[in-house]
Amino acid sequence: MGQREDGGGFGMSPGDADLLRRLQAGQVEALGLLYDRHRQRVYRTALAVTMDPEVAADVLQETFLRLHRFADRVDAGRPLEPWLYRVTVNLAYSEMKRRRRWLRFLEEMKARLVGEHWPGPQKLIEQDEEVRRVREAVASLPLAQRVVVVLYYLNELSLQEIAHVLEVPEGTVKSRLHYARRALRQKLVQPEQLASEAVYEFS
Repeated sequence: MGQREDGGGFGMSPGDADLLRRLQAGQVEALGLLYDRHRQRVYRTALAVTMDPEVAADVLQETFLRLHRFADRVDAGRPLEPWLYRVTVNLAYSEMKRRRRWLRFLEEMKARLVGEHWPGPQKLIEQDEEVRRVREAVASLPLAQRVVVVLYYLNELSLQEIAHVLEVPEGTVKSRLHYARRALRQKLVQPEQLASEAVYEFS
């Protein structure tokens, strides 16, 4: 699946604005509806960054507790997802600093990073070693690069959207993604293949 590198933008999910306004008016049940709508992506993001299901679950809960606590500060006229991603990433950063845990990357990332089709269950068993190598390669990236890789490949955000979530210039996102890709390629591609590609590139 291709990634968007040219702008794009978050769209307001139908009903998010109404639910947020209801939450701001003190209707707590609206929080549950927002939780049901967005919890999967928030949890998946937290899990990819923290590498720990229990920590990811804590981040998920804390993200929506903060939505409840700071609902009045959230602009109901703007898409909610960037706010949720920003809080999730910030909480995950804090957990990473406190617990010194490394990234656990979803196995589907192997297919996207090395350009293969997603294999079936039996094929996954045969490729355990490769999956392990991908996880270790991603885990070895600096945290700032890992988060960009997670948001870009796992959540399929555009560079502009990631810049908005992380509150950094789009050029910074591009740079982090570029160096992350290069580092992953060097770790995952066989040396002889890299050598042949280098000869082709400079011939």
